[in-house]
Amino acid sequence: MVSGPSGAGKDTVLNRMKERNVSADFIVTLTTRPPRSYEVDGVNYHFVDESAFMNLKESGDLLEYALVYGNWYGVPKKPIEQSVEAGRDVIIKVDIQGAASIKKNLPEACFVFVTPPDASSLSGRLKKRNTETACDLDLRLKTAAEEFEQLHLFDYIVLNCDGEVDVAVEDVISIIRSEKLKVHPTIPDLKNVPQ
Repeated sequence: MVSGPSGAGKDTVLNRMKERNVSADFIVTLTTRPPRSYEVDGVNYHFVDESAFMNLKESGDLLEYALVYGNWYGVPKKPIEQSVEAGRDVIIKVDIQGAASIKKNLPEACFVFVTPPDASSLSGRLKKRNTETACDLDLRLKTAAEEFEQLHLFDYIVLNCDGEVDVAVEDVISIIRSEKLKVHPTIPDLKNVPQ
């Protein structure tokens, strides 16, 4: 699981990993929020209406789901199960709330927290992104402060410093390698996750 506060650069790190053809299945999550101008359905998210989302939620087809900033987000189970059964690495981007939920059900999964080096970098990135109103920006920064209090849920922290995304990518790749070298590697069992 890859998580971190808004503006940490999770998408940038994961997109660079895809560009470098890192051997892993990148799970695309679902959301009910409308796409931003640069986002592509099926690439950044699966953009669905609330009715379709609720059907997946009620049928137990989501590993986790949460209402975040007024929109639903969720991780579909099926592609994860298929990847795990095929023996492939799985990378899932989730918010902190989602990571906490997954940690309860799949504590053996590896959790990575991506963050800029300091709060001012985070604020600057969110302002530069120019996708939130001033009120939304304040809420995201307040939420980020609360999210840092959940750092204990994570196995690793990766600093994503401005202009050094490749360093962060290498750190994530190193984490994947390290997890594979464990004497007793863990393989998540999605069949026993509560519905």
